[in-house]
Amino acid sequence: MIPRRDHSKDVLVIGSGIGGLTAAIILLKLGCRVTVVERNPLPGGLMRSYRRDGIDCPVGIHYMGALAEGQPLRRMFDYLGVTGRIPLERMGSAGVIDRYLFDDFTFDLPEGIGPFAESLRRSFPGEGSRIDAVIQNLRDIAARMNDLETLLPQPRDFESLMAYMEPLGGLMTRLGCSRAFRRVLGIVSSWIGIPPDECPVYYHHMALASYLLSSWRPTCSGADMADAFTGRVTGLGGAIVAGDPVERILVRDGAVQGAALESGRTLPAGRVVGAIHPRMLLGMLPAAAVKPVYRRRLSRLEDTQGIFSAYFAVDADAHPELPYNVFRIFGEEGAEPGGFFYQRRKTARPGLNLVSVMTSSPAAEWARWEHTQTGRRGADYREAKERKAEGLIREAERIFGPHRGSKLLDASTNLTLRDWVGTPGGSAYGVLRSTRQLVGAAMLNRSSVAGLYLAGQNALASGVFGTVLGSFHTVRQMIGRERFREEVVL
Repeated sequence: MIPRRDHSKDVLVIGSGIGGLTAAIILLKLGCRVTVVERNPLPGGLMRSYRRDGIDCPVGIHYMGALAEGQPLRRMFDYLGVTGRIPLERMGSAGVIDRYLFDDFTFDLPEGIGPFAESLRRSFPGEGSRIDAVIQNLRDIAARMNDLETLLPQPRDFESLMAYMEPLGGLMTRLGCSRAFRRVLGIVSSWIGIPPDECPVYYHHMALASYLLSSWRPTCSGADMADAFTGRVTGLGGAIVAGDPVERILVRDGAVQGAALESGRTLPAGRVVGAIHPRMLLGMLPAAAVKPVYRRRLSRLEDTQGIFSAYFAVDADAHPELPYNVFRIFGEEGAEPGGFFYQRRKTARPGLNLVSVMTSSPAAEWARWEHTQTGRRGADYREAKERKAEGLIREAERIFGPHRGSKLLDASTNLTLRDWVGTPGGSAYGVLRSTRQLVGAAMLNRSSVAGLYLAGQNALASGVFGTVLGSFHTVRQMIGRERFREEVVL
């Protein structure tokens, strides 16, 4: 008689973005049997670029922070075994990581908290005490990150962390920051999709500190970064099932049993990790498996806005590579500022550089095509994308001069993102972790279904650092604090 297999060590990870693959690698290193299921034909999520006219267009990884030797993201990448597989270049060699262009002044963001403080003092000479207060907070958050206290907080740490949960706008008002100083600090909240007046200081400072510690961008295509993570999963004995979406999560007696795929295949597992949007995960669960109060709470959570992205090929001699990013900002502080993110990079094609332009995009802008699918939206949708893209490049010309001969390679909208990674409405950063929604977001992992977990950006925070950190945090929840501390050595 053949004994039945014990599925307690079998883990099913739904979603193969950086969050799902991070969780998979950690669990494999801990001795679990892991299968990653991806709805798309290729795994990698937003790490994976795509090619137009021989030029790789990045989707979700434009730059990341805290990757220098000994820094927190580097230590996590080292543990995962992917550091040496991702060719990177350090930004800030010319003294600038990001250049903020406002209507009436320019601010350069340098590497390092000390240089950042000096740059603030030069720009705002009358606000020394306010700058000192912000810098002290930043140093505290950076120290917690370097010690990875954000990953393994002790009960005594929660009270001190709560001091950073006030909105950034409230902090700036309490300190009496000037309008210009407020606008500079407020840009960072746009990185994580939260308006400054609703952005918890903790998330703002964690994002800013990660880039100030050190900023990096891949020298390779996004496909190489995706391959670094997928290669680690398969190299450790994990399996990746692509192009066969999960149709439903199997639940019996309040505990997960695995998942049924669209093809009809069943994958038994004692635990399921959802590295996808929580509402998409909720739709895979039997109606009776989740308490109505959880469904209502989740349905009421607001998501971050989508992003419109456009990619142009430009003459490399007229428009050489920029060693820093450019943010062109319009409007007042308070609500999320309008404007665009601009990056100009070398390509594999001689004589051509790639210009990437991104801006926030409300769902209503593309509501006309909401019930269509990628590749089937018609000429009017394509023309609308092209008009918006051309408007962005014309706006960029006010800063960088004429882009004569530029060629639009591609443009993507909220709907593109929705169809690729399965986020409702095409949200770029998942659930909005605003001060209004802190409690609701914190309850996401309490579905009452035993063996079901959330990973990635919806577990803790957005961005590369927040998403990877969120998956480490999820594994800690799965195996317990003490085992995590003993076996996951960072």
